[in-house]
Amino acid sequence: METNSQWLDVTTDDGTFGAYLSLPRGGKGPGLVLLQEIFGVNQHIRNVADQYAADGYVVLAPDLFWRHGARIELGYDDAGWKRAVELMQATDFAKAQTDIAATLKVLRGLDATAGAKIASLGYCFGGRLSYHTAANGLVDAAVAYYGGGIQNALDRAPEIKVPLLMHFGSADSHIPMDAVKSIAERFEDNEQVEIHIYEGAEHGFNCNHRSSYQQRGAAEAHGHTLVFLSENL
Repeated sequence: METNSQWLDVTTDDGTFGAYLSLPRGGKGPGLVLLQEIFGVNQHIRNVADQYAADGYVVLAPDLFWRHGARIELGYDDAGWKRAVELMQATDFAKAQTDIAATLKVLRGLDATAGAKIASLGYCFGGRLSYHTAANGLVDAAVAYYGGGIQNALDRAPEIKVPLLMHFGSADSHIPMDAVKSIAERFEDNEQVEIHIYEGAEHGFNCNHRSSYQQRGAAEAHGHTLVFLSENL
């Protein structure tokens, strides 16, 4: 993939943190703020950033765990999972949303995105944050992969005023199908909300660094996401 990547600084009222920028070959395009899993802006998330940059998007992935250590990268073994859950539980959700807003300000200020629309794209923990980013009115569209906890934030559904795409696996051991059903029912009258369920796919099915990776589901979801973004950005 021919992309150009680097780390940028994002400044907030309580500190400065890094965000991984990946630019498309042409140097300009619509923007994506890429929101991490609970494993940090690790190799997988950087690969996803580069993938979407190769698709023509300007991608910026903020390090949302920066208050606990800069650029924390975790793997998917038992130790990685344990630390990831600790970090997620220790993360101030309101401050994470503030960090995303600051990241979007930087993304919108780049010459590479001048005049372009911006979407949020998140996985797992980041999927839930992508949903809230849409509800906060900060983006032109939003994508959430297996966003755990969205079913507990349906009181924010009326605040979703932009196109929203959500991906779930039918065999997700973290997000039961009853939860997906409740989300679908809440948004059934909102024509801007699109939900896809991937048969036999587990949590994290998009991540080829994990044992739960499902190639078919990942490929189909990527295709649906590209169509969704092309229609809305």
